[in-house]
Amino acid sequence: MALKDHYRKDYPRPQFVREIWESLNGSWDFIFDDKDVGEQLGYPQGFTPTHIIQVPFSYETKASGMQEEAFHPYVWYQKQVAISKQQLEKNVILHFQAVDYVAKVWVNGIFVGQHQGGYSAFSFDITAYLQPDSENRIIVKAEDSNSCTQPRGKQRWKEYNYGCWYVQTTGIWQSVWLEFVHPTFVNQVKMTPLYDDISVKFDYWITGLANTQAKYSITTIVSIDEQVLQEMTQTVQREQFTTIVSLMHQHLDWKVAHWSPNSPQLYEVSFLLKEDGQVVDTVHSYFGMRKIAIEHGKILLNNQPFYQRLILDQGYWQDSHLTPPSEEAIIDDIKNIMAMGYNGVRKHQKIEDARFLYWCDVLGVVVWSEAAATYEFNDEAVKRFTTEWIDIVNQHYNHPSIITWLPFNESWGIANVYNDVEQQQFTEAIYHLTKSIDAYRPVVVNDGWEHTISDILTLHDYEELGELLSKRYSDKQAIVGNRVSFSRSKLAFATGYSYREQPIIISEFGGIAFKHESGWGYGNQVASKEEFVERFRAITQAIKDLDYVCGYCYTQVSDVQQEVNGLLTEDRQPKVDLAIIKEINLAERKCGFEK
Repeated sequence: MALKDHYRKDYPRPQFVREIWESLNGSWDFIFDDKDVGEQLGYPQGFTPTHIIQVPFSYETKASGMQEEAFHPYVWYQKQVAISKQQLEKNVILHFQAVDYVAKVWVNGIFVGQHQGGYSAFSFDITAYLQPDSENRIIVKAEDSNSCTQPRGKQRWKEYNYGCWYVQTTGIWQSVWLEFVHPTFVNQVKMTPLYDDISVKFDYWITGLANTQAKYSITTIVSIDEQVLQEMTQTVQREQFTTIVSLMHQHLDWKVAHWSPNSPQLYEVSFLLKEDGQVVDTVHSYFGMRKIAIEHGKILLNNQPFYQRLILDQGYWQDSHLTPPSEEAIIDDIKNIMAMGYNGVRKHQKIEDARFLYWCDVLGVVVWSEAAATYEFNDEAVKRFTTEWIDIVNQHYNHPSIITWLPFNESWGIANVYNDVEQQQFTEAIYHLTKSIDAYRPVVVNDGWEHTISDILTLHDYEELGELLSKRYSDKQAIVGNRVSFSRSKLAFATGYSYREQPIIISEFGGIAFKHESGWGYGNQVASKEEFVERFRAITQAIKDLDYVCGYCYTQVSDVQQEVNGLLTEDRQPKVDLAIIKEINLAERKCGFEK
């Protein structure tokens, strides 16, 4: 079983593949409901549309066919879906990859359920509400707001763009699809590579066992390069259980395949659920054997020092905003990143499309996964953020490309964390909650400055002169001891916290912009490619030559609306030769070069 055998173009969840599915992307009926009267007027039973929208693009985008940038707090979607009697022999699961912010769903006029959270996926079993061999009406109401207590990331909450905040995203903005499953099926498998033990831990969740007297078993088949390494069958007696599978193999020429940017090898795995000996559910997935660890102030990948050359990626496109315009566009972005000599991305203020993470897994690009921020601190913001973050960590746990979780950025949503004990305790709670779900990845708390508890010390500095960067960071102890400020007079640690020999990464710098009438970048804008390259080379090398810094993250991949400091334009045209950027990124460090 080769990974390519189970690849399905545009499949919304490529880490957990079933053969039988149906995309509901495309044309949907649409209507604005600014006064929130739709439920009273019977919209859940059906409505007369005022627009046709192209899902999964939000109404604010050109790709949606509407391009209405004004904020509308309540919007409705409607689609007729034909379901055959044969399809209804299975359970029908309606999946939403992302809807911002609250989604309420009706099928044939019956309320199915609702979900809150603009960046996490969710689903409903709609089997009981469907009629066979007829058109079935799916209605979705999306509720959004300008509240800063909801995780919104870079979405503006004013009527206009300002600073680094852009046009909001309302409603469905990732794929909608149907999946057809047996009443008892594999709901989730959490896969944890145990690198040093040459094994992998599988945590299984099975849905539907309570409704049957049948006997179930699950067969787990692990293979690589079409060679089966292990095949194990075990009885299923409860909904959640765990097993560990060794990857040791009897062939003399066998060796473990490891995942890294230099060699992104993946193991294929299939899960076959059997009812009384007959296969009733088959899921295809994959995992990477890789280990992230922190020792003696270094970040280790597969027990070797790993120097991270990251680039900030906000994941915006010119005509489709947060939604990738196509799978090809995702692949092109990742290949451009690699062509510039970066080995990873910090996905900034956005939980990315699962297809993006899939291609990072396949092509070998590491990912720092960052939460969308709230901008207020109160009980409601804490509740909303925590609930959504738990879902996100669980949903994306299996991607080997994700090597760092990043719940907070630059004190957004925790504006007084420097000396406010309640906000500090919130960050500690999120750190430990994340670790309780994922003990194997580092967690960065408050990327940029004013760290509380954090596995990595990350610093943001948009100094435009390389010699000043070198001078500022020449004394490590002055930085980590809060004696030297940076980035608008910020300090490395919040009050009451101190350096614990964490690895140090300059996780935002650069942001160089060419001269532009209205757009902005960091520092003075440059007038020529030569001036750009000179400045880019100087600041990049200044960071690389700091012997105690183990990586950096340049701002940023592409321009985003009014922010014009990308290495690519908003429509993904290079501003300078990508080979020059790569040469600078790969140039040797004076203190030694670590792959």
